[in-house]
Amino acid sequence: MLTSVFTLAASSTAMAQDKLAMQAPVDHKSKAVEQMALKNLTNKENMENPSSDLYQEWENKRTHAVYAMPEQYKIDLRGFHMPTTSRIITSNYGRRWGRMHKGLDIKVYIGDTIRAAFSGKVRIVRYEANGYGNYVVIRHNNGLETVYGHMSKHLVKENQTVRAGQPIGLGGNTGRSTGSHLHFETRLCGTALNPALMFDFRNQDVTGDYYTYRRSTHDSESLQATRLRGKNDDKGYSKADGQGTSKPGSTSSKSDEPVAKSNKDFQWHTVASGESIESIAQAHNMSVEQLCKLNNIGLFTPLRKGQHLRYQ
Repeated sequence: MLTSVFTLAASSTAMAQDKLAMQAPVDHKSKAVEQMALKNLTNKENMENPSSDLYQEWENKRTHAVYAMPEQYKIDLRGFHMPTTSRIITSNYGRRWGRMHKGLDIKVYIGDTIRAAFSGKVRIVRYEANGYGNYVVIRHNNGLETVYGHMSKHLVKENQTVRAGQPIGLGGNTGRSTGSHLHFETRLCGTALNPALMFDFRNQDVTGDYYTYRRSTHDSESLQATRLRGKNDDKGYSKADGQGTSKPGSTSSKSDEPVAKSNKDFQWHTVASGESIESIAQAHNMSVEQLCKLNNIGLFTPLRKGQHLRYQ
C-alpha cells in the first residue's frame, strides 16, 4: 500500500513537471507578444506625438510651447542629415544687436533645398512677416525640435511625418531678414540650445553620436562650441566658402582672401506696397541686374511689403 502511495506521488510530480514544461513555451510566446504590443504602442505614440516622454501634448498653435526642462537629457544624433550643404555661418547663437539670437544663420541662396535634420513630425508650417518669414518646426524622436526660418517656400504640411534628409522647404529671404539665409534652431522642451553643440556645418557633420544636455554646464559648453564651430570672426571667413585652412576662431593674414562686410556697412531698401524690382533699381540709380545680383534674386522674384533689399 505504501509503495502505491509513493508511486502515485511520483506520478503526480512528473505530470506537474510535464505541464510546466508544456506551459513554458506558451509563457515565452505570451511574453514576446506582450513586448511586441508594447513596442507597437510606443511606435504609435511616437508617430502621434514624438518624444511623448518630454512633451505632454501635440499641438500646432504655439511655435515655442515650453515644457518642464530636464536637468540632464541624452540626445541621439545618429541618423542625422545636414539641413543644408552650405558650410558658411553668417551669425552665431547668442546675444546680437541687444537681443538674444536663438539659432545659427547659415548662408543659402533663394531656391536652395532645405532638408529635415532628423526624422520626425512637422508641428508648425507658417509665415511670420516680422520674424521667421516662411518657417517650419519639426519635432523629432530624439527629443529635439528644429526650426527652419526665412525660407522662400514650404514643401511640407503640418502633422506630416518626415524622414531625415527629406526636403521641407527652399532657401529664401522672407520675414525679418537682410539677405538670403537659413535661420536654424535646435530646441529642447521649447528652450533654445546652441546648434553648434550638435552640428558642425563647416565639416557637414554632427559633433558625435550623442549629445548630453546638462542644464548646469550648457552656457559654458555653448561658448566653447561657438569658438570651435561658429562664425570665424566679425570680419568674415578665411575662404569664400568658409572652408579655410586656418584654425577655428583664428583670422587668416592672407591679403588676397575675401573679407565680408557686416550688415551695418550695407545700405538697405525696405519694400513698400506696389514697388517692383524695376522701380527700386531706378530709385537708387542702378540697373535691375545689379539689384538682383546684390540680393541673389531673379528678375521675376516676387517682392513682399517689408522685405529688405540691399542696394549698396
